[in-house]
Amino acid sequence: MRILVLGHSGYLGGHVARELRALPGVRFFGGGRGPSADLDVDLATVGPDPLAERLFSFAPDAVVNCAGAVGPQSMALAEVNVRGPAVLCAALREAAPTARLVHFGSAAEYGPSGIGERVTEQVAARPSTLYGATKLAGTLAVTSSGMDAVVLRITNPVGPGAPAAGLPGRLARQLRDLAPRATVRLGDLSAHRDFVDVRDVAHAAVLAATGGAPLPPVLNIGSGQAVPVRELVAELVRAAGFTGRIEENAEGSARSADVPWQCSDPGAARTTLGWSPRYTLADSVSALWAAVRAEPRREPVH
Repeated sequence: MRILVLGHSGYLGGHVARELRALPGVRFFGGGRGPSADLDVDLATVGPDPLAERLFSFAPDAVVNCAGAVGPQSMALAEVNVRGPAVLCAALREAAPTARLVHFGSAAEYGPSGIGERVTEQVAARPSTLYGATKLAGTLAVTSSGMDAVVLRITNPVGPGAPAAGLPGRLARQLRDLAPRATVRLGDLSAHRDFVDVRDVAHAAVLAATGGAPLPPVLNIGSGQAVPVRELVAELVRAAGFTGRIEENAEGSARSADVPWQCSDPGAARTTLGWSPRYTLADSVSALWAAVRAEPRREPVH
């Protein structure tokens, strides 16, 4: 089976690539920018016809699209999260019309939900952020393409390799580089989030890409449990053995205030993929800390 992973060198894509490379009977190809890519392509700029020409030579049985933008720049969000999936679908219809497309969406597409609610795939999407809106537009491009495609709506991935752009990766590197009794100042940590291990996300993508049975257009990939962000911070502090102070700003961030509760129901993924989370939050945080500790260390900051 020939499987192409776009964004194979990124946080999520790297874990998908690692699992596929170890899977018997799979021939793996990496797509993206950089010297490690078998298919050198940027979905933000490539056109459908040139991409179709390149895809044709790979003859993929499945494509996993992990490419996505998360930063605040509106142009990047539109180009990668909206234009990218649309171009990919158009190219696949020409070059590999029978290939299965597994596209990474986001639980941010749902927007705010009621406290205590576990959101199913049937809930209307009402994103409250530009990021969520662009991810939803990408989802619609995929689900309306007429292809054999599934969108995995991922909650909050955490685990080894978490980038410094997000709280878990940023805080882990802070704790590594700070003096033991330093003070860390964070925003409001009271918001509840559904954290899922990045390795569980990768496993869901592999199951979706390699399975033969028809899949629904959208599947939630999350733990099904919402915990305060404060709990993730406490787990990371414990894993790091940090003895300093964590100061929480009661004002918080606008993003957390807009969505105080986020939790997805992964029941459909359990039924259709045979998937369920294998790692606890403590497992994820421990693996993240071990990976960050192995990175080059800066001088402690007091």
